[in-house]
Amino acid sequence: MPWLEVVIAFLFWVLSVFLLAVIPVVVALPYLISQWSKFGPPTPEALMEDKQLLFWSVVGIVPAHLLTIAVAWVLITRIRRRPFWKTLGFEWPKHPSPAVISLVCLGLSLVLLAIGWAVTTLLGGGKTQLDLLVESSMGARIATALLATFTAPLVEELVYRGVLYSALEQATGKVIGVIVVTMLFAGVHVFQYLNNPGVILVITILSLTLTMARAYTGSLWPPFIIHLIFNGIQSTFIILAPFIEKFQKTEEVAPATPGFDVAFHFVQSIFIHVCRMT
Repeated sequence: MPWLEVVIAFLFWVLSVFLLAVIPVVVALPYLISQWSKFGPPTPEALMEDKQLLFWSVVGIVPAHLLTIAVAWVLITRIRRRPFWKTLGFEWPKHPSPAVISLVCLGLSLVLLAIGWAVTTLLGGGKTQLDLLVESSMGARIATALLATFTAPLVEELVYRGVLYSALEQATGKVIGVIVVTMLFAGVHVFQYLNNPGVILVITILSLTLTMARAYTGSLWPPFIIHLIFNGIQSTFIILAPFIEKFQKTEEVAPATPGFDVAFHFVQSIFIHVCRMT
């Protein structure tokens, strides 16, 4: 019953989005109640500027991801009746070798980052919600970078290219599966990057690449590796960005070295645009 699997997969996708929306609020709620009891009801502006509240909202993504994985395990294994990783598609294709696949994935990740830098440079756009979140505190910056590297690629590939794409491919074929999953993945990021169309376009390109890699290879390893490298490089930039800015201020009061100044500002522009694509 392929269409029943599609319905179940869509319900699981809805649940994953719901958990991401609700669990961080639940985690941050004790802090919010504490502040309310001390200082009265906060204004919307105060909430957006509260560094501790923003930090706890990021931390709250961890239990949301863990719950998503737990539900996926029950759904995929039918409570230990089927193997989890194999059913998901975490098996290496027979050809080429894992080493070759990993190198190709690394190359694709770098190409995607270059495309992202070019697109966001060309189209521009205002600061996104992620920009404001990352800039709120070093704690939020580090937590965001860790989540983007260590949990987001696994959970998002599990939901989109694992459960959802597998069900759609069986019911509708690869083309429809790729289109639907690409749009759903890009769609859930629209609100996060609403005032920056360049970033939304980059996320759509990333989603299409990841889903096509899944369809072409029949394995979840290639999109996972691409996603992991893509997010990991950006997370490195996110953590290093304050130190780059600090270095820039130091460099502004020191005599400029010929050639170095141009190279530095080029690297700085890459940091700014790549950080917006996380």
